[in-house]
Amino acid sequence: MATTGTDGPIRTWREGPVRIVRIDRPRVRNAVDRETALALGAAWDLFEREADSRVAVLTGGDEVFSAGADLTDLEGLAPGVEGEDGPLGFTRRSMSKPTIAAVAGWCLAGGLEMACWCDLRIADETAVFGCFERRFGVPLVDGGTQRLPRIVGLGRALDLILTGRAVDAREALALGLVTEVVPAGRSLERALELARAIAAFPQLCLRSDRRAVYEGLGRDLAEGLRIEARRGAEVLASGEAEAGARAFREGKR
Repeated sequence: MATTGTDGPIRTWREGPVRIVRIDRPRVRNAVDRETALALGAAWDLFEREADSRVAVLTGGDEVFSAGADLTDLEGLAPGVEGEDGPLGFTRRSMSKPTIAAVAGWCLAGGLEMACWCDLRIADETAVFGCFERRFGVPLVDGGTQRLPRIVGLGRALDLILTGRAVDAREALALGLVTEVVPAGRSLERALELARAIAAFPQLCLRSDRRAVYEGLGRDLAEGLRIEARRGAEVLASGEAEAGARAFREGKR
C-alpha cells in the first residue's frame, strides 16, 4: 500500500482504482487547521487529475472522523469563509467522480459538513454526528446549511442545526444521514468494498447519471427531465451503452 503525505496532517494513498484521503491529527480529534485545509485541497486536486482513480474515500481512521474546524486557528481559516474552496479547503468544490465518507467516532461541526460533502456515508457503530459549533457561536460555512437539508430534509436538518444535539449511528441511519452502519472498526473496510464495486461499473454512464442528479437539484421536474435526457443522450452517443448491451446479449450479468 503506497502512501504519500505521511509526515503532514493528512495521509493519502491508492488501493487500485480507489484513492483514500485520511485526516491524521488524532491529538486534536482530526480538527482541521489552515495547513490541513490546504493539504485536503491538494489531495482532492490529485484525485480529480488521476484518470485511473475512479472513487475516493475520506476517513479519519477508526477512532474519530473529525471534530471540524480547529478553533485555535480561526484566524488562519477565516479567509476561506468567502473563498471559493471554503474554510476547510475543499467543501465548495464539485468533484466529477464519486466520494464516500468512512466515519468512526466524532463527526462534528465541520466534520459533519465534510461527510455531507461526500456522496455516500458509511458509519461504524461508534459514530456520533452533530452541529456542535452551535455551542460556540461558530456558523456552518462549509456547506452544512445547504447539503444537510438536501440529505435528510428540511425539518430534520433544522432539528440538528438549531439544537446542536448529538446523533448516534443508528439514529443517523434512520434519518437517512448515513447509507449504512457497520461494526466498530469496519467503516473504512466497508467503504473500500463499496468504492471498488462502484469503480467496476462503466464510468462514463455512472458519472453522467451522478452529474444529472446534482444538476437537477432545485429545478422543477420538467427542467430536471431535460437535464437527464441531455446527459443520457451524451452517454448513448459515446458507444458505452451499446458496448454494454452487446456484453449483455453475450451473457454478461
